[in-house]
Amino acid sequence: MAKTEEFKLFAGCTIGNRIPFIEASARKVFDKLDIKTSDADFACCPDPVGFNAVDHESWLAMGARNLTIAEGESKDIVSLCNGCFQTLKAVNQELKHDDHVREKINSKLKLINREFNGSINVKHFVEVLHEIGAEKIKEHVTHDFSGLKVACHTGCHYNRPSEIMQTDDPMEPVKLRELVEATGAMAVDYTEEMLCCGSGVGNAEEEPSMQLLANKFKSAIKAGAEAFIVICPACFQQMDTNQKKAGTQSNSEFKIPILYLTELMALSFGVNPDEIGLKFHRVRTTQLLEKHGLK
Repeated sequence: MAKTEEFKLFAGCTIGNRIPFIEASARKVFDKLDIKTSDADFACCPDPVGFNAVDHESWLAMGARNLTIAEGESKDIVSLCNGCFQTLKAVNQELKHDDHVREKINSKLKLINREFNGSINVKHFVEVLHEIGAEKIKEHVTHDFSGLKVACHTGCHYNRPSEIMQTDDPMEPVKLRELVEATGAMAVDYTEEMLCCGSGVGNAEEEPSMQLLANKFKSAIKAGAEAFIVICPACFQQMDTNQKKAGTQSNSEFKIPILYLTELMALSFGVNPDEIGLKFHRVRTTQLLEKHGLK
């Protein structure tokens, strides 16, 4: 059975349970661009770092179970989350290229009447949007964001390990920038662009986590950024919820709005801010929207 152009949408645990407005904006953008998706009974990806480090074999089995669901409908997966994307693509890669490991995992999957075949691909939503092309995206822009300066942040899991992810240049990613600029906004250059947001280390040590975040904010603001554009739910939460902590630690005050790429795109397509839940952001976006003619 040949794959159709419809994707199985993998929103992940964090978006679905904590920041569902991100999913709302993605669905609006996908509808506008005629990107067809359908839902599935996916479970946790699972986590690409902690879970993988503790029990690699169970990590593979859980990831493979998700992949088999998409295989059953011969549809590729599109992920809204960097971590989910890294897990599912890495599991897919390992099982496709290691016969011994694949046999071991399939023996576990057999207990639930499933089998991994390696017949589908896993894509990040940035890849899918980028493949549509900036010119096609511009056709749907009804609110030009010219004059808006933003700092792009791809996050760590989007394109690393680069030999597996192969989504973009791992040190100078361009796809997010090109998509941002299709809305008319300008992506600024800032020295800490490739620095981690600090979310991961924050689970163990808050101080270095907040310092990393403060360094990013200071660098972007110095470059003239009015907002951050992110593509990872963990990065979004770190940046949107911890600005006060980062400011206190670094003797600064931060009030810079954090927008998911799909939120920026939805706004540029004419979607009302209330339809995508911008009011649920911790850092208020009202002033930014008013400045750029959206309130």
